[in-house]
Amino acid sequence: MSGITLAVPSKGRLEELTRQWFAERGLSISRPGGARSYLGVMDGEPDVTVRFFPASEIARELIRGNIDIGVTGRDLIHETSENGPSSVHFARSLEFGHADVVIAVPDAWIDVTHLHDLADVASDFRSRHKRWLRIATKYITITRQHFAKAGIAEYRIVESLGATEAAPASGVADIVVDITSTGSTLAANGLRVLEDGVMLKSEANLIVSRTADWPAEKKAHLDDLLQRLGATAT
Repeated sequence: MSGITLAVPSKGRLEELTRQWFAERGLSISRPGGARSYLGVMDGEPDVTVRFFPASEIARELIRGNIDIGVTGRDLIHETSENGPSSVHFARSLEFGHADVVIAVPDAWIDVTHLHDLADVASDFRSRHKRWLRIATKYITITRQHFAKAGIAEYRIVESLGATEAAPASGVADIVVDITSTGSTLAANGLRVLEDGVMLKSEANLIVSRTADWPAEKKAHLDDLLQRLGATAT
């Protein structure tokens, strides 16, 4: 039987919840080499090789076809590549890791409540302030795609390497595109989400690579595994 490579998050709460999810379905994952090992095994599935990777790396390797199936966030698939969503199959939501990628503006911008208001601000910003509207974000691909669809082009992205929500208060940016679960951190920094400012709803997903090699025997093994996990086949 052709072997399947499964990638799961390598640390933190996401790893814990992922392993719990598989265990609840009779497919426990262990790390025989200890917490520092990046190789794992799945009970009862000797032909499934388990790899432990950071969630962002799982998204990249699924898109490239270097791993067969994996657990990562929907947002990371969309952010890693413009072709990311078409390169994978979202087989099942795992019902944890919920978060939204949102557009948030300062509370003081009382007249800016929707995306079309922000479009007006962006077009007017350069004439008033002699510079482009600045957007702090780690989600560059998602931001560019969403703003292009909205017809907003007059802005500059400031890539965020730290606490994105602090960028407006520090003067680094004017607004932010960030991920949030409750919005409390944004609110604590004097920011609010636009009424139509949810760009992407994300959560942990079991994801199948469409670009991996799928000979018939391996595909049959995959379909059987997905059925056991209550996931949809490709």
